[in-house]
Amino acid sequence: MKNVLKFLLAALAVLPMSLTAQPQPQHTPPAGTQPNEHNIKGAEYPRIGEDGRTYWRFYAPNAEKVEISFRGAMTKEADGYWTYVSPEPEVVGIHYYQMIIDGVSVADPNGIPYFGMGQWVSAIEIPERGVDYYSEQEVPHGDVRESWYYSNIRNEWRRCFVYTPAEYETNPKAKYPVLYLQHGMAEDETGWWRQGKMNFIMDNLIASGKAVPMIVVMDSGNIEVAFNGRSGQTREQYGADFTPILLTEIIPHIEAKYRTLTDREHRAMAGLSWGGLQTFNTALPNLDKFSYIGGFSGAGSINLNELGTAYNGAFADIEAFNKKVHLLFMGIGSEENPGRTRSLADGLKAAGLTNVVYYESPGTAHEFLTWRRCLHEFAPLLFQK
Repeated sequence: MKNVLKFLLAALAVLPMSLTAQPQPQHTPPAGTQPNEHNIKGAEYPRIGEDGRTYWRFYAPNAEKVEISFRGAMTKEADGYWTYVSPEPEVVGIHYYQMIIDGVSVADPNGIPYFGMGQWVSAIEIPERGVDYYSEQEVPHGDVRESWYYSNIRNEWRRCFVYTPAEYETNPKAKYPVLYLQHGMAEDETGWWRQGKMNFIMDNLIASGKAVPMIVVMDSGNIEVAFNGRSGQTREQYGADFTPILLTEIIPHIEAKYRTLTDREHRAMAGLSWGGLQTFNTALPNLDKFSYIGGFSGAGSINLNELGTAYNGAFADIEAFNKKVHLLFMGIGSEENPGRTRSLADGLKAAGLTNVVYYESPGTAHEFLTWRRCLHEFAPLLFQK
């Protein structure tokens, strides 16, 4: 034991200063800036200016080159810090980034880690002025719970995250409708409530009476590895096993564990990007199980010239479809080439579908601000009969 203790003390003695503590030189942050909301507690950088420009300081005294992904190279200062100021205001919303240190990409030690782009990343948020629908407010708050179950389809333990409205605990006899909400490619089941702030969006909508209290289930779509050479799957195979997992394992698990309304009239499904594709691939061929459907920046592949045969004939009887599906929502950002989705929505309306809603998020691209806005528009339309 004495020898082990001597070894540990010796090892601690030779640890470089860069691994034990960062020096704290006198430094005054630029006026009119504030720390990024996704920094760890106490971290002053990166910072956001009132005009939307970003300010960065990163300590790496022994590095030869430090870059910020999607931005560029930083400048090394005499005190061992590297600095960068964005030349132009950045687009509002949450954006992933990594630090690239001598060619190695890593999450920022000063940032809260998120799973995105198929790896651990950091995030910076440019505030959307005058908007609070996804902020914490003084309203009753629901809970986000971690729920585990075993999948016989994949032979593995899996978890989903389940949002229950604030009244769930205080109204023990009530049963609730359910929204199954899916993430996008190279993200996982944490994305919607951590990056998307789904829980605050729902809290605020429910508290204001704009949305009915509901349960929201977020599970892995099995698309954490991006669809490229790493996935080892064809496009048709990619994430395809999620449909049977949802129908035969997740839904029964949720309905056994939570107080849910279990008929199709009280079940909805939506997803962002590839999760929107999974939603259409799952819900449209199974209209006996879903009556509300939403795609955010992802709405499947529908050939309007072959509408009658699409999704196992889901649209073959337009009148029956209109009775079964109370909402077919298609949302997309104005900066992500929305023409195809807009044309699809218009074409479906022209074909006689009366329940199609198209929403275009102004000024946003393929990013979580688009999807936050989509959820904010989508949720109030659910279960309102």
